[in-house]
Amino acid sequence: MKNGKNPTRRQKAAIKAAGFNPDNWLVFMKYGSELHIIHRNTGTTKIIDI
Repeated sequence: MKNGKNPTRRQKAAIKAAGFNPDNWLVFMKYGSELHIIHRNTGTTKIIDI
């Protein structure tokens, strides 16, 4: 799995709109209209639509 990167401003807004705290999540893949995010501490992955 690739290393996560800090989300951009637009990605932070999408993460927040999905109900997550953007400070706790990293973006490890952007595929089409999906963001694949990974939690900083637990390693849990989620897929959200932009």
